[in-house]
Amino acid sequence: MIPGKVIWKPIIQKLITGRAGRFCMAQREPAWPTAGSDVGLYLHVPFCKKLCPYCPYNRVQYQEALFDMYECAVKQEIDLYEPHLRGSRFSSLYIGGGTPTVNWQGLLRILKHLRERLRHECDICIELHPANMELDCLEALKESDVNLLSIGVETTSDALLQRIGRNHDGRMAIAAMQRAVQLGFKSINVDLMFALPGQTLENWKADVKTIVDLGVDQLSTYPLFTFPYSELGQDQHVKKVTRPSHRQIRAMLEFTDAYCEEQGLHRCAVWSWLRPSKSKFSSITRHHYVGFGPSAASMTGRDFYVNTFDVKAYSEALPARRPVAVSMPVNQRLEMAYWLYWRIYELKLQTEPFERVFGSGTSLEKQFGRLLAPLVSAGLMARTSEGYAVSKPGAYWIHRLQNEYSLNYINRLWGACRKEPWPETVRL
Repeated sequence: MIPGKVIWKPIIQKLITGRAGRFCMAQREPAWPTAGSDVGLYLHVPFCKKLCPYCPYNRVQYQEALFDMYECAVKQEIDLYEPHLRGSRFSSLYIGGGTPTVNWQGLLRILKHLRERLRHECDICIELHPANMELDCLEALKESDVNLLSIGVETTSDALLQRIGRNHDGRMAIAAMQRAVQLGFKSINVDLMFALPGQTLENWKADVKTIVDLGVDQLSTYPLFTFPYSELGQDQHVKKVTRPSHRQIRAMLEFTDAYCEEQGLHRCAVWSWLRPSKSKFSSITRHHYVGFGPSAASMTGRDFYVNTFDVKAYSEALPARRPVAVSMPVNQRLEMAYWLYWRIYELKLQTEPFERVFGSGTSLEKQFGRLLAPLVSAGLMARTSEGYAVSKPGAYWIHRLQNEYSLNYINRLWGACRKEPWPETVRL
């Protein structure tokens, strides 16, 4: 914890977003998105064969009948949006979960419908679980133009996998990664978790070396956060988001950065390293996007909103209306703050993209220069010909500061939406 946050948190939030108080999402009908030139698409598949106790994402136990209900409903949701998105140029389609390939034949039917209705021609990115990556599944994904993969390995240690409740072992994970590499996808990312219960620095070094040496294109790493609403959080009766120690996180990150650089991978985000010339895999850094499926979020520039988390409630709402649980209007200053957050995560804040999004009369320097100046003086950022770059110390400390806000926002929003399908209000 960074001390004194009761005082400094509202001050910094005010400087960045223009508002010191807590944001409020409520049951209100957001405006329909309009056709755009750089729109991301998101599809949430909320099913898993086994529910990992630490996972904060919206997922339920897979049942064939429930999946059939979901499949019908998500196609209806896509149909509702089609007239409003017609003529858009889509930047990417991201498929998350859950375990998107828990029923890969059903997923391919949804992707076929999505392509027929929205006629997107863009990268298709998917999250994969090693236990649901058989050769026929991977071949079918590739034939359906899925070209960017992210494999949730978490660790190759059988003891640690068992401790965090995963239903695959290290051998299965390595075999799954090898199959994916051999099929020649455009880019393959592997997720590893660090600061797991009982995990040593030597365990972590072994994981990083194993994954990088397999020849994957990108490595993304995440510490274990415990959210109060997760099964693990409820078992441990935690009252707020808990995080591993600062010292443990830094030691593991410093090794990862040094080893990846030695092997030719360069840091492309706070937690990620990428091979040169390969396509970066990222799940969450699109500026404007529209989400389909239970718990899917949408950010349109005018509104931010989230679908109901409940699969049955989601299905029953369609096709009569959009299954939006809560939403909030977004003014330009808040949209700029959202842009700033994710550009810091990507380690680059560039003037030209900022002006492209917000207009040539609005400059990055004018909006945030005074706020960024102390970070430059402290060595956490540097001025560049294109704008600003986040330094290695800044990648850790600035993102740690960001987490003081984002983790609490996530905890309050997702925690409330998991409790009831249609919450009246959620104070973030």
